[in-house]
Amino acid sequence: MEPRTDGAECGVQVFCRIRPLNKTEEKNADRFLPKFPSEDSISLGGKVFVFDKVFKPNTTQEQVYKGAAYHIVQDVLSGYNGTVFAYGQTSSGKTHTMEGVIGDGNLSGIIPRIVADIFNHIYNMDENLQFHIKVSYYEIYNEKIRDLLDPEKVNLSIHEDKNRVPYVKGATERFVGGPDEVLQAIEDGKSNRMVAVTNMNEHSSRSHSVFLITVKQEHQTTKKQLTGKLYLVDLAGSEKVSKTGAQGAVLEEAKNINKSLTALGIVISALAEGTKSHVPYRDSKLTRILQESLGGNSRTTVIICASPSHFNEAETKSTLLFGQRAKTIKNVVQINEELTAEEWKRRYEKEKEKVTRLSALLQAAALELSRWRVGESVSEMEWVNLSETAQMAVSEVSGGSTPLMERSIAPAPPMLTSTTGPITDEEKKKYEEERVKLYQQLDEKDDEIQKVSQELEKLRQQVLLQEEALGTMRENEELIREENNRFQKEAEDKQQEGKEMMTALEEIAVNLDVRQAECEKLKRELEVVQEDNQSLEDRMNQATSLLNAHLDECGPKIRHFKEGIYNVIREFNIADISTQNDQLPDHDLLNHVRIGVSKLFSEYSAAKETSTAAEHDAEAKLAADVARVESGQDAGRMKQLLVKDQAAKEIKPLTDRVNMELTTLKNLKKEFMRVLITRCQANQDIEGEDSLSGPAQKQRIQFLENNLDKLTKVHKQLVRDNADLRVELPKMEARLRGREDRIKMLETALRDSKQRSQAERKKYQQEVERIKEAVRQRNMRRMNAPQIVKPIRPGQVYTSPSAGMSQGANNGSNA
Repeated sequence: MEPRTDGAECGVQVFCRIRPLNKTEEKNADRFLPKFPSEDSISLGGKVFVFDKVFKPNTTQEQVYKGAAYHIVQDVLSGYNGTVFAYGQTSSGKTHTMEGVIGDGNLSGIIPRIVADIFNHIYNMDENLQFHIKVSYYEIYNEKIRDLLDPEKVNLSIHEDKNRVPYVKGATERFVGGPDEVLQAIEDGKSNRMVAVTNMNEHSSRSHSVFLITVKQEHQTTKKQLTGKLYLVDLAGSEKVSKTGAQGAVLEEAKNINKSLTALGIVISALAEGTKSHVPYRDSKLTRILQESLGGNSRTTVIICASPSHFNEAETKSTLLFGQRAKTIKNVVQINEELTAEEWKRRYEKEKEKVTRLSALLQAAALELSRWRVGESVSEMEWVNLSETAQMAVSEVSGGSTPLMERSIAPAPPMLTSTTGPITDEEKKKYEEERVKLYQQLDEKDDEIQKVSQELEKLRQQVLLQEEALGTMRENEELIREENNRFQKEAEDKQQEGKEMMTALEEIAVNLDVRQAECEKLKRELEVVQEDNQSLEDRMNQATSLLNAHLDECGPKIRHFKEGIYNVIREFNIADISTQNDQLPDHDLLNHVRIGVSKLFSEYSAAKETSTAAEHDAEAKLAADVARVESGQDAGRMKQLLVKDQAAKEIKPLTDRVNMELTTLKNLKKEFMRVLITRCQANQDIEGEDSLSGPAQKQRIQFLENNLDKLTKVHKQLVRDNADLRVELPKMEARLRGREDRIKMLETALRDSKQRSQAERKKYQQEVERIKEAVRQRNMRRMNAPQIVKPIRPGQVYTSPSAGMSQGANNGSNA
């Protein structure tokens, strides 16, 4: 691609946009400083700044686009280069101006609108034109170029093509066929762009973003090709750390942003002065990329964005001064045209014809000179008119139809050579060659730095992947260790539980032997108690017989005593009768009665004492026998309680049954004691024959027999429980063996789990290596594979999801 030499000088267009006061500034009651004397001027602090146009705070996005960037579309489609970039402090509205809200017809910025207009213009152009459109999107972050369409590409280098035009080497070029694909590329890039939160902006751009649209068109009939490049640049804002509160990484970003913006300001100042022979484009990657846009082959539009608040007065004034300097820059724009072979041939023939004509004129002039030298007179009509020839050559050179390469086809030697100049052509050529070599060396060093940076980044990525894999493996190892510890603990618990069960079973076996011995002992004691009960019954029968005999003996005495009493009563009755007959009793009779009564009382007392003594003896023997029986019953009950306690520790159902039996025994004991006490009291309170009758003895004997039957039942129940324990013992042993088998199975599972985890870890590492190798192979194939272009033919209707936005932009352009 060769630019034409018919370069036309044009100035950089500068537009100023003042945003409204934001919520924070309104809350702080900040003053609105700028004044607008006219549509192209702004006044701040008593000084007036004039630009191509000034957009007030109430200006819409569409008005900004129509006034500042709409004309760039036609220039790009005509083969010119174009640049639109926004400059200003942070939070001044640069990103809102350039991007806005993509997809919103009212709030979308310059980039989506210019994309829609490019395709709308293409659809209305000649049908014989074929277009190839590709886009690139990258950012300058911390003085490193990072590809936003492929985030793995970092620290890209800047090279120069054969026309010494800078370009970013290695940046992804995505071919697109419609506006929706361009907007999708923008969205993909925005998701990878660096942003941060500061005190002045919640979404502050931390890098300079460059969105490049390359439009190449070819006429299918004439094969004429034109190429236009459009740079859409969103610069990061200049920052004051005291206002933004940047710290740490954000502070380092702010330093690099201010550094690159300072380099941009120095370049613009050098271009504005026009006196410096060297412009420091290489001081920053930003200025190197914008080299063609500032003083080169590009139609450039600068939109300076500023804040109206008095809080940012110094930054706003600095921005306006920047715009004022940028407005003085002059660019030389040229059409980027690629000639066909036929066009080159035609121009070659034309140049050849011109050289032949000039050679003939030169020969005629030499012949005329030789005639003059020999003293021959040459008439004026025969003079060779070199002035007209020179004017014709100059007019052809400045006519604008010869590219730079055409002048090197047949260079004519100069008519006169000057030896008085400070620098000869050879020296200039030598210096130029040295300069080219130095630039080549710089490019080679940039390539080396780029390769080293890429290798370093790959190594860093590999280190991160390895660290991540190592962290994952450590986490897995920690999980496996925890699981292993848990399994070991469970195994130890199971082993301990097995040991406890073995100990419990041994204790149960020992307790069973002890209980068997106790049951035998209880059986023998029961037999002794039965014998004692039998002996007690025999004694009670003997006592009953003795009582009956004693009653038989006392019967006549009692009858004699009763007769004496009856006689006394009769005698008292007789005395009463005599008294009633007013006859006083005889003293001898009274004495005789007293003596008889005393005798009867003495005999009654003796008989009563004899009976009481016999009763006491019988009661003492009965109490001794009852106490012996009770002591035997208490011993049996205590042993039963011991057996019950041992059984309760091992077998819960037996505990309930034993408790019920104990409760029954206690009730029986209480009942037995109550009956014994009642019987003893009844025996002590005997006052007649009826209380000493036989049914009470029979009832007591029946009660003792019932107690004996219940003790027999308890003995039988204990024997049955012993048999049940003997039956349950094999079951408990089987459960113990099952626990041991379970422990062995868990240990085996633990070993298998360890082996599986090691195998999975090895498999994971192999999979990671395989994926890395596949990614490397794919990247290598992608680098060597051809790219598929998407041709666009005007006149064909293009339908896409964003057709509504494109149609709206088209309507706006038609308006």
